[in-house]
Amino acid sequence: MSDLVTAAEVAGVLSAAGGLGYAKVRAPRVWWSLVGLPVTRVRFSLTYQSTMDVCGLTVQPSRARAALLRATRQEVVPVAPRVHRVRPTATGIRVTLRLTAGLEPADVVSASARLRHAFGVYSVAVAETKPGFIELRMTGYDVLRRVQMPRRLLRPLRSGPGLVVPVALREDGGVYTRDYRAVPHSLTLGANQSGKSMYQRNLIKGLASQDVALVGIDCKRGVEQGRFTSRFSGFATTPEDAAGLMDALVGEMEDRFDLLSLHQVSDLWELPDDARPVPIVILVDEVAELFLTSAKADEERRDRIVKQMIRLAQMARAVGIYLEVCGQRFGSELGRGATMLRAQLTGRVCHRVNDKQTAEMALSDISPEAMVAATQIRPDRPGLAVAGDASGGWSRIRTPKVTTDETAAACQRYADLTPDLPALAAFRPAVVLADSPGGALTLAKARSVTE
Repeated sequence: MSDLVTAAEVAGVLSAAGGLGYAKVRAPRVWWSLVGLPVTRVRFSLTYQSTMDVCGLTVQPSRARAALLRATRQEVVPVAPRVHRVRPTATGIRVTLRLTAGLEPADVVSASARLRHAFGVYSVAVAETKPGFIELRMTGYDVLRRVQMPRRLLRPLRSGPGLVVPVALREDGGVYTRDYRAVPHSLTLGANQSGKSMYQRNLIKGLASQDVALVGIDCKRGVEQGRFTSRFSGFATTPEDAAGLMDALVGEMEDRFDLLSLHQVSDLWELPDDARPVPIVILVDEVAELFLTSAKADEERRDRIVKQMIRLAQMARAVGIYLEVCGQRFGSELGRGATMLRAQLTGRVCHRVNDKQTAEMALSDISPEAMVAATQIRPDRPGLAVAGDASGGWSRIRTPKVTTDETAAACQRYADLTPDLPALAAFRPAVVLADSPGGALTLAKARSVTE
């Protein structure tokens, strides 16, 4: 009987160990909650002082403190940042530290790799929460290996209702959002099969349910955006159509400036609700197709498109028109106006690229570290990218997998929200998406202003 009990106990231990091993691979959040979090919390508590000391994040105590320690016959030791709060999360631990005099956030950032190894976590990110306080955002496992977006997103929305879209998961376990009122224009670069189209599909799916007009420019004859036109207020599939559409958008911008002047306000969101026009998001799939020309006769059209895009990038934010530009490269080799337009695009998202120069185009004016991180993205991680903005902050992100069918279904579901803009009436897709016998969606070419 005792042998059976022993065998049962051994089998139970092995089953538990096997279950934890399986959870670590297939359900990392469960493994982290059961094993990783308790172990890491204990290790952090026991080794915090010594870790901060060897990482160079301690300072000598003040004279008053040192004199008090000597008077009480205590050893005078360097002072580490005081732990203000420890908060466990589903993916890691967040620790708020009160910096001691003589330290700055950059000191902790430079030691983040050493802290990661010392505390036995997957990554450590440092964020300044307020003067004198920083937050160590430690993740217990690779949250970007299998992207699982949190169920409770964007609560509360920082910029008010609408125009904030959860697009991807950050490497610290947080949600990366595309906030158009905070960052009006953005550039997304990436090589083929890098996840650039997946990023755009996440954007379109998130914007489809909001009170916003979507305008698509897909000069690959609409193969990327064509199935989403049930939610588009304007659509162009050739550079010729794109030129007319840009002229119409600039005309819409000028009409909106007249409206702002009439109400004596400087921003669309200051208008009364009954007078405020719907915001517009312009989605450019491959920006190089708008710049490149095959004949000298096309140069006039190219210059016209570039001029209008630059005008939109410089001024359209105030009237609620936002640019979302995608491409494989966006350098000076595209011709006049390319670098000027790129300089107006504040947000930057760089997926895997084929050369260092492309990463420099996107991120060199954001952060040198971000540029290096973008060149290290592996081909087997589609959707992984480096996101940054003009503030110098950046993070690794990865978009969840969203199929074309899912995005098209969302656009059809919210097709009734598509605003009818008179200025873009000539470019409104003239058909309704319908199921074909083969299960695909049938599309017709958008009408040009010249037709």
